[in-house]
Amino acid sequence: MPRINTEAFYQRAIEKYGITAEGVHWNSTQSQEHRFSILRALLPPDLTDVTLVDVGCGFGDLYLFLARQQALPKQYVGIDVIPTMVEQARIRTGCEILQCDVLADNLPIADYYLCSGAMNTLTRQETFCFIERCFHACQRGFVFNLLDGIDCSDVFNYSNPNTIVTFAQEQLGSQAVIKQGYLRDDFSVFLPRL
Repeated sequence: MPRINTEAFYQRAIEKYGITAEGVHWNSTQSQEHRFSILRALLPPDLTDVTLVDVGCGFGDLYLFLARQQALPKQYVGIDVIPTMVEQARIRTGCEILQCDVLADNLPIADYYLCSGAMNTLTRQETFCFIERCFHACQRGFVFNLLDGIDCSDVFNYSNPNTIVTFAQEQLGSQAVIKQGYLRDDFSVFLPRL
């Protein structure tokens, strides 16, 4: 059973904050972009020959961040389950943005998958399923972030980095690279395909 009604959760934020970082439940544009910079550093330096799927792309802010950094991939595809976000991401990026449920629908194949924040309201089992499905849809690696802490919230999904390392090794055969210490209660992960 889902932790929350995801569409209602995000729709309330969009109605309150509009097409902003806060509208996708980040504290600020600065914290959102700080997370993007950490995830970007886990990808190859040159993305010009890379296909990238942005899972939970929201309003397409990662694409706009990469464009400002002059680090756009060869092909960018966004995925989101919220219709308003899909519509806005298509307008803001001009890219292919798919409306689908990562836990249930077919996923496109790409070199890398990236996810910033889209697992923050999932249950533990949904999180493992989400990671596994994205990992199997990428050819070179999956980069994502999670909230760091004890999972005792009714809304947010907190994880322990060691749990993710163990899951990656035992279930996916991947040696997880973990980045911590850049923001309180947050960590980032790179799962390479071996």
